[in-house]
Amino acid sequence: MSNEHYHHPANGKSLILSIILNVGITVAQIVGGLLSSSIALLSDAAHNFSDVLALLFSYIAEKLSGRERTLKQTFGYKRAGIFAAFTNSATLMIVAAILVDEAIDRLMNPRPIEGNIVIYLAALGILFNGISALLVKRGAETNTNMRSAYLHLFTDMLTSVGVFIGGFAIKFLGWFWVDGAITIVISIFLIYSSWGIFYSSLRIFMQFTPSQISIEAIADEIAKIEGVKNIHHVHVWKLDDHEMMFEAHLDLKEDFTISQFELILEKVDATLDNFSIHHFNIQPEWERADEKSLINNLDH
Repeated sequence: MSNEHYHHPANGKSLILSIILNVGITVAQIVGGLLSSSIALLSDAAHNFSDVLALLFSYIAEKLSGRERTLKQTFGYKRAGIFAAFTNSATLMIVAAILVDEAIDRLMNPRPIEGNIVIYLAALGILFNGISALLVKRGAETNTNMRSAYLHLFTDMLTSVGVFIGGFAIKFLGWFWVDGAITIVISIFLIYSSWGIFYSSLRIFMQFTPSQISIEAIADEIAKIEGVKNIHHVHVWKLDDHEMMFEAHLDLKEDFTISQFELILEKVDATLDNFSIHHFNIQPEWERADEKSLINNLDH
């Protein structure tokens, strides 16, 4: 099993600072949105609030994922980050859907909006979210949990850019309908950008075969090992972002001794290593009357 660790202590400090910045933005934009009657500003505040929740989830997940394994938690809290990523992306899509509904109403019934407040607070959102995104960007390169946090921050910076531009259209052109239109565009973008993380984290939760893995290819390579008659009841899944697990039943050609089987296991280990699988469990069999198909639909 691999001894690599992907937990970065620096991630915690970056997340804490980002949380503080986003709490400030959220409060300012809620107040500003109410004073200016801008739904786009309130939608940006709602998104920033979802950022606060997302970052809190991510911070907790980072702390939990670094805990040692115990007899009660044999895998530790490896999936804490995946849970955070799943929750963050799902929350973002729900918020976006709610905002679309409200924005449609604003398009049909435009209301006067104070453009100056929208411009100033949107600029503040761009600055603070830009700083926050840079703080977590490094950890986002190898960690789905941090990547979801980064996505929240980066997309919120883009929403603030849209609100900023809309503020000028409202102030100088009197286009109050732009407020609702910007909100709809932002919401659609949020749903689109969140889907990838939502789907990938869902696949891990459902223990689906990783997309880059071909069970048939692995089985073909293991079947070439001398002494192996058949490989069946195969399962491949991801524990977290990086760690893949493999289990299978190995039908042997002879009644090998344990020491002989160990030599076969060494070759299986080398084969799986080529597929970046470092944790596996093999059940040896000889002349056992069970289902020999690669995937057993009657597993229990």
